[in-house]
Amino acid sequence: MRFPRGESAIVGAATHGIGEAPGFSSVELAAFASIKALRQAGLKPRDVDGVFGCIAGSTLCGLTLAEYFGVHPKLTNNNRVGGSSFQTHVLWASLALSAGLCDVALISYGSNQRSAIGKLGGAPRPSIYDEPYKALRPVSAYALAAARHMYEYGTTREQLAEVAVAARKWAQLNPEAFMREPLSVQDVLSARLVSDPLGVRDCCMVSDGAAALVMTRADRAVDLSDRPVYVLGAAEATHHMDVSSSGDLTTTAAAESGARAYAQASVGPRDIDVVEVYDAFTINTILFLEDLGFCPKGEGGRFVEGGRIAPGGVLPVNTNGGGLSCVHPGMYGLFTLVEAAQQLMGQAGARQSPGAKLAIAHGNGVELSSQATVILGTGDTL
Repeated sequence: MRFPRGESAIVGAATHGIGEAPGFSSVELAAFASIKALRQAGLKPRDVDGVFGCIAGSTLCGLTLAEYFGVHPKLTNNNRVGGSSFQTHVLWASLALSAGLCDVALISYGSNQRSAIGKLGGAPRPSIYDEPYKALRPVSAYALAAARHMYEYGTTREQLAEVAVAARKWAQLNPEAFMREPLSVQDVLSARLVSDPLGVRDCCMVSDGAAALVMTRADRAVDLSDRPVYVLGAAEATHHMDVSSSGDLTTTAAAESGARAYAQASVGPRDIDVVEVYDAFTINTILFLEDLGFCPKGEGGRFVEGGRIAPGGVLPVNTNGGGLSCVHPGMYGLFTLVEAAQQLMGQAGARQSPGAKLAIAHGNGVELSSQATVILGTGDTL
């Protein structure tokens, strides 16, 4: 089956409660973001007939959200593969809309993780093969990938730090970002070590937050938005569940999901104006820039040097501040999609990338396990 390129579009994209939102449940936060996104398109909850998403603490969130809004959707989907779940929801919502299985798809996520427990939750239990080593999950998995990348390609801790500094500089342009204090390479290097070679500033924050997207068919989108954002390609791939079963710690399944998404969209890395990747750890950004084709394998560390992915650099990456400085309430994937959509809608304020027409939003789940890639474009790209 071919992917329905440009047959569905995002007409609403919103966030809510980024940082700390005490007193609200995860479902309530998701609902707030959903209402905001629906209002952008002049829609109400009763217009939604496709419910997609993940909510912290709710494995049946499709049913939970439908009940909360008092709607009776034609379909629900709460595929849960970690932080990349939402890219897969865009994939399946695009197929459902194209096939006429629903007319308005809502994708949402909310988590009160910081207010409720104050730390990262939901990490998978180690396998029987990993348990004797007492690794910190998930950070030790990413530390393994970082250490191997350093060994094979000469990547340095300073280069990893450049990723965190670039994210912080973008966050300083985003009034919603939770962490906006100045950050230097030396600050990153001198921070407390968590799992060698990753320190505290190489790791995402723990925050509250919610995000939502509203999707319709392209023929209706032009009546609901002045600047709809079209889904040009979407693909997913996985190589393993536990990182100990990974065949190669330095190459992820993003190489496969990205290649398929590019082919569906009929574009390549050089065509992309804005890049949003799942940066739960600094090594992620380097791996995904390589695997998505923005630089050769092994060159990611050198590619990010000198502010090349920071404001004013050659490639805008994680323009909201990412999971490292903007928001990370357990799963970050939907925030990459919202930021990509807002960039293409021209709604990103001081961090806006001028003339952006094509964006990539890439999600990562568990321990570099699930990878999913979505390519979005303005009407000029159809």
